[in-house]
This record gives sequence, C-alpha cells and structure tokens, in this order.
Amino acid sequence: MNYFTERRFPHKQKYSVSKIFAVTTSFFGLMASSCSQQTAMNAAANQDSSLKTLSTKTTEKNNVIRLGYQKGGIIPIARQRGELERQLATQNIKVEWSGPFDRCATLLSSLNGNRADIGGCGDIPSISGIAAGQPLCIGSVQRPVLNSLSNAILVRGDSAIRKPTDLIGKKVAVNQGGAGEYLLLKVLEKENIPSYKVQRVYLSPNDAAPALYQGSVDAWAVWEPYISIAQLEHQARRITTTHPAPTYGILVVRSDAAKDNPVAVKAALTGLSQNGEWLNQHSDAASDFLVKELKISDAVAKQVTKNRGPESYVFPNTEDIANLQKTADWLLEQKIIPQRVDIATAVCPLETTAPK
Repeated sequence: MNYFTERRFPHKQKYSVSKIFAVTTSFFGLMASSCSQQTAMNAAANQDSSLKTLSTKTTEKNNVIRLGYQKGGIIPIARQRGELERQLATQNIKVEWSGPFDRCATLLSSLNGNRADIGGCGDIPSISGIAAGQPLCIGSVQRPVLNSLSNAILVRGDSAIRKPTDLIGKKVAVNQGGAGEYLLLKVLEKENIPSYKVQRVYLSPNDAAPALYQGSVDAWAVWEPYISIAQLEHQARRITTTHPAPTYGILVVRSDAAKDNPVAVKAALTGLSQNGEWLNQHSDAASDFLVKELKISDAVAKQVTKNRGPESYVFPNTEDIANLQKTADWLLEQKIIPQRVDIATAVCPLETTAPK
C-alpha cells in the first residue's frame, strides 16, 4: 500500500510542520497587512472628512459678522439702507443685527457677552469699557467736529438756569462714565467750577428725560437725538452751545472677533465708512432714515442730522491715538475709570492703522 500510494501520487511531497506553520503565518500576515492598510486608508479618509467638516463650520462662522446698534447712528441707518448687506454678501460675509440698545453701556455689554461683534459708541464709554476689563478694541473712529451741536447741557424751558455757573448747588443728570458725565465735567472745568459743587445724578437717557421734565433734576447733560427731541417736543433749552472738548465716535469691536475674524471685521468697518460717506452726500435720506428708525418727526430728524454733522469713519492714525490717549489719561485723573488705558494697544489688530 505504501508503495502504491507513493507511486500513484509522485507529485506529492512531504512538508514539515515548521514549513506549514511558516507558510500559514505568511498568508495571514499578508491578510493582516492588507486589512491594516485599508483601515489606515479609511481612518485617513474619515479624518480628512472631519477636517473638511470642521473647516466648513469654521468658514461659516468666520463669514458672519454681528452688528450691534443703538437708536440713531450709522449702523441702524446702514441696516435700513441694505447696501452693507449686499456689499458684504459679494465677499461671502453674512450680516446679522443685534439691537436696538438704549445706550452704550448695554451695547458694550452685548459685545462683552459675545452677542455682537461691532457696535457704535462714543469714545468715553468705549474707553471706560476697556478700562473695566471688557474684551474690546477700537476699530474705526469718527473725528470730532469742533462746532458740532451734538452734545449739550439742557434745562427746562421755564428754568432760571441760564449759564453753567448757575448749576452750582443743582442736580444734573448724567450717564455714569459716559459722554454726559464727561461733558458736564469739562464744562465745569472750563468755567473754573469745582466739580463737587454740582451734584451728579446717574441716570440712563430713558430715565433722565422724564426726570428733567418732571423736575427731579435741574439739568441734563446729553447728546443727539435726545437734544432735539427735548428741545422741539418738550421745550427744553440749551445752556451750552459747543463742546469744550469735542469727542470721537468709535466703532468698537469685540477683541476675539478682531483676532479670529479680521477679514470680515475689516470689511464691515470699511462698508460702514462707505455708508457714512454716502449719507453725507444725501442728508435728506439720512433724515428719512432717522424718522423710520426713531419714530420721530421730520423736524426733529432734520435738526438731529444738522447738529451731528458728517458721518465719516476712518481707521485711526497716530494723531487720533494721541488724542484719545489724552482723553483716557484725563478720565483716569478724574477717577472716572479705574486704571490707565493704553490706546495704542487698544486699537484692533487689523493692520489698518492709517499713517500720519
């Protein structure tokens, strides 16, 4: 039988156990290698897909800019006009709106709380917010107009107060750390009146207006459009004409937005500046926008537009930074802000600072 078997199948050879094990191991090694390569390829594909998804989400986030606004000013007018949204859409940037806010303090809080990226305020509340540690930076500025009537100290029409020296011993409504308090202190400084001789009553504009009309305070340091509303609708009267230290307007930016989304921030600031220049050439249109936005009369809107002057926003240059630094240092001297603000480092890092 052994002979028959061996001769019947002469092609068969005997293999040792070690050889069989080696062949088997090699086979499964090739299979494992193939599976590992496929797994690696699948993992790489999945990672690439995840990165693409993350990149898409980041791009979508970076293509949204949120504009916060008060009643009046360039941002709500740009919102009504619609040109800014169309302009930014060509750059694949979507605009979202947040507001209206009743004053700068609440607008700055929305920026601080990551509910908006850009907002329009005066330099005093903006500097105060930065000094308080809010994560804000200066985007663009509206330079002071020396003969602007956009700020005033008002009294009731029947008041015996005729001039700033008559404020001694009186109550004046101001917004704390804002343009109203700054105006009052600068007027008192110019008239050589010690500030302690005039009582400051800290009220928001919405509370200060009825306080003045009802006699709870004797005067009110405020800005447009509240001035024209008080004058034309409530017979209030100015006791100051021009500001002894005209202020800047500021388009203030949430610091993280400027850092993470500089292209969209810069595009929005540029677009708002262009809207301002358009409005400067179309004052009637600017008044019409105010009528719709503030629900005020044509007469009030026309006076607001005239008193405010041009809406021209530019990226700050070295002279602007120096002027704002003087204001910040004065606010510190008056103990209106808790710490010094370095204006140069407070300008948004958009590589947009204009030359001298």
